[in-house]
Amino acid sequence: MTSSTRPQAEPRSAYKVFRDIGTRWSDNDVYGHVNNVVYYGWFDTAVNGLLIERGALDIHCGGVIGLVVETGCNYFAPLAFPEPVVAGIRVAHIGASSVRYEVALFPGDEKQPCAAKGHFIHVYVDRATHRPAPLPPQLLCVLETLT
Repeated sequence: MTSSTRPQAEPRSAYKVFRDIGTRWSDNDVYGHVNNVVYYGWFDTAVNGLLIERGALDIHCGGVIGLVVETGCNYFAPLAFPEPVVAGIRVAHIGASSVRYEVALFPGDEKQPCAAKGHFIHVYVDRATHRPAPLPPQLLCVLETLT
C-alpha cells in the first residue's frame, strides 16, 4: 500500500450524526487498550441503535432485516476504558437492497481525529425467505439524512 492510498484519520466534521458509547472495563485487553473485536460491536450498535431510534428498523417484527456481508476497520490510535467514545456515522452508498455504512470512533476529546474508522455493508433481506428485498421507505428516509 502506498502512502497515497493509506487510510487517514478523519475529523468529526466528516460524519453526519453521533452516538455516545460507554467503554467497559472488559473492553480493555492485556495491552491496556480496547481490543480490536470490540470496535466491530460498537459499529453495529451505533448504526442499529440509530435506525431503531428513528423508526427505520424493527428488529423483532419488521418484514426486512439487515445482514452484514462485508466489514473492515482501520486503526489510528488506541482507545481505552474509562475513556468516553463517540461514534460518527455516515452512509457512503445506498443500493436497491444494500447500504454501506461508515463509522468512525472518536476519543472523548472533541479536537482529536478519529481513533478508528470502519465500514460495513448491510444487505436487506426478507425476514422469512432471506432473499434481497427493496429498502423500506422509512429506512430510505433515514439513510438519506446520513449521506
